[in-house]
Amino acid sequence: MSRQRPEVPDDLATITRDIGSLLLIESALMTITAAVAAGFGEFYATLAFLLAGGLAAGVGGLMNRGFAGAPAPKMKHGMVIAAGGWFMTAVFGAVPFLLTAWLTPPTVMDTFVPAAADWEPIRVGGTTTLSSLAYFRSPLHAVFESMSGWTGSGLTMAVHEPSLPRAIQWWRSFIQWVGGVGVIVLTVSILARPGSGSYALYRSEAREEKIHPSVVSTVRTVWKLVVGYTLLSVVLLFGAISLSESAYTRSLPLWEVGWQALNHAMTGLTTGGFSVTDNSIGTYHSPLVEFVLLPIMILGAIAFPIHYVLLHDRDLRELVADLQTRWLFALLALGVVVLSAQNVTSVRVAADAFTGPAFLSVPGLDAPALDAARDSTFQWVSALTCTGFQSAPIGRWLAGGKILVVGAMTLGGAAGSTVGGIKIVRGYTIARGIIWQFSRVFLPKNTVVVARIGDRQLDREEMEREFSEAAIVTILWVLLLIASSVVLSNLAGPGFGYADALFEVASAQGNVGLSSGITGPSMHPVAEGLFVLNMWIGRLEIIPVLVFVRSAVYGLNP
Repeated sequence: MSRQRPEVPDDLATITRDIGSLLLIESALMTITAAVAAGFGEFYATLAFLLAGGLAAGVGGLMNRGFAGAPAPKMKHGMVIAAGGWFMTAVFGAVPFLLTAWLTPPTVMDTFVPAAADWEPIRVGGTTTLSSLAYFRSPLHAVFESMSGWTGSGLTMAVHEPSLPRAIQWWRSFIQWVGGVGVIVLTVSILARPGSGSYALYRSEAREEKIHPSVVSTVRTVWKLVVGYTLLSVVLLFGAISLSESAYTRSLPLWEVGWQALNHAMTGLTTGGFSVTDNSIGTYHSPLVEFVLLPIMILGAIAFPIHYVLLHDRDLRELVADLQTRWLFALLALGVVVLSAQNVTSVRVAADAFTGPAFLSVPGLDAPALDAARDSTFQWVSALTCTGFQSAPIGRWLAGGKILVVGAMTLGGAAGSTVGGIKIVRGYTIARGIIWQFSRVFLPKNTVVVARIGDRQLDREEMEREFSEAAIVTILWVLLLIASSVVLSNLAGPGFGYADALFEVASAQGNVGLSSGITGPSMHPVAEGLFVLNMWIGRLEIIPVLVFVRSAVYGLNP
C-alpha cells in the first residue's frame, strides 16, 4: 500500500522555492570562484569551492524544483524569504571557508604567507601555521566571515589577510560586491520573473524606489551601474597605488597592484570594507590612495536612482535637489570638521597617528596634527558610508571620537544605496516628525496641517504613518544596539570599556566593519555569535527578521 506524500502549504512552498533559487545563484558564484582558485594553482581551494558549490546546488535544486509550481511571493512571503534566504546564504557561504581550511595541509598554508611576515604562529587543534586560513577550521569563525561578507559588514576573523589563499581573498571580496547590492536583487535580475512577485522580493531587501516601472529593468540597470563604477574604481586605484611613494607600495609587482586595486574597488564601491592587505588601507601609508577612495566610498552611499538620473540626464542639480544626497554631503562636511577638531586637539591621537608622507600642508598644523585631521576625514567618510576601511588606530582614540563615529555608523548613508545603518531619510523623517508634532500643539484643531519630506507633501495621515514607521525601526534598532553593547561590555575583557563595546556593536549592526580591537578569533564565542545576529538583523533593518521569527512560531496567517 503506497503512502501519499503530505501536501505542503502554499506559503511554505513559495518560501522554500525562492530560498532554493538564492542557493542556486550562490552555487554559481562558488563555481566562478573555483575557476579563480584553479587559475592561481590553488587546487585544494578549487576542490573546496567545487564541493561547496555542489552542496549548495544540490540543496537549492531540491528546494527550487520540488516546489516549482508554488504561487508567486507576496509581501508577507518576501520578508520571510529575505530573512531566511540571507541567513541560509551566509551559512552555505561559510562552507568554502571551512572546507578550504580543512583540505589545505599546514605546509601548503605556509606558502600563502608573505616571506617577510613576522607574525605569531597560529595553533588550531593540532595545526600550527602562520596563515590565518587555519582560523576557518572553526565553523563559528567561518559563519562569522561569511555573514560579515554577505551583509557588507567587513569585520573579520582573518587577522592577517595577505596570508589567505587568493581564492579566499576573492571570495570575501566577491560576496561583499554581490551582497552590497543585494543577493535577492541579483536573483531577481537573473530569474526575470514578471509581475508582483519580483516587486515583493525587491522590497524585502529594504528597497523602495525604482529606476524603471519594471522591477527587473530596475535591478538590471543597478547592476550595469555597479559594474561600470567598479571598472572605473579599479583603474583609479591601480593608478593611485602605483604612484604612491611608500616603502610598501614601491615593493609591489604590477600584477599585485592590480589584484589589490580590484579587490578594494569591489569592497569600497559596495561599502563592504574587506581588505587584502594586513592593516586595511593603513598598510599603504598613502594619502593619495585614501584620497582616491573617498569618492569611491561616497558613490556607494548615494541612492542608485540618483546615479541613473545624473548619468542619463547629465544634470548635476539632482545632487542638490535630492533630500538624502544633500544631507549626505552636509553630514560628511560637518562630521569631518567636528571629528578633526576633536582629534587634532587630542594629544593621544596626535602621538599615535602614523607619520606617512604629507599630502598637503596646512598653516597652523604640524605633521602629527595633519595626520590626525587626515585620519579623521577618511574614517568619518568610511563610517558614514558604512564602508569600514580603516587607516587609523581607532582603538587608541579618546571615547569622544569613538562616540562621534558610532553616530555616523548608526545613521549611515542614503536608502536605496549599498549602505547599512538607519539611513538618512529615516533620521530626517523622525526629526521632521518631532517638529511637526510640536507645531500642531499651537494650532487650532480645525487647521489643515501638511508636512514636506523632500519633494513630497504629506497630509496628517500620511505624515503620521511615515513618522511611525521610521520611529519603530529606529527605536528597535537602538534598543538592540544598547542591549548588545551591554552584553559585549561584559564579555570583551578588561582592556576595553563601554565606548569600545558600543563602537564594535554599532559597526557590526550598521554593517560597517571598523573595529576598536575587540573583534578577532580570540573573542568570546557568545560575543561572536551575537555579532552574527547583529550583522544579519542590521542588513535587513529588523522588520523582516521579526516577521521571520513570528512566522516560524505562528505561521503567515493573520
